[in-house]
Amino acid sequence: MRVTMVLFLGGMLAMGYLVAGMFFLRYWRRTRERLFASFATAFFILALQRVLLAADFAIIEDNTWYYGLRLLAFVIILWAIVDKNRAER
Repeated sequence: MRVTMVLFLGGMLAMGYLVAGMFFLRYWRRTRERLFASFATAFFILALQRVLLAADFAIIEDNTWYYGLRLLAFVIILWAIVDKNRAER
């Protein structure tokens, strides 16, 4: 029961990340702003991380590189925010 719930919630998170990524991708297509493309990329990476983590759920020995993907996504978001604020000056 617990494994099923963890996998279900992981799937819901992956779906939410995909929806957010598609949302930002749609606005990037309209405006061609680099901020929206960066956010879309970061959310797609977060969705990929959740899917890979759920697919490898049985092997819990060493899945730290999955969290490296999450770190990469957050670095992309921070870079996009800093880049956007520097461009306005």
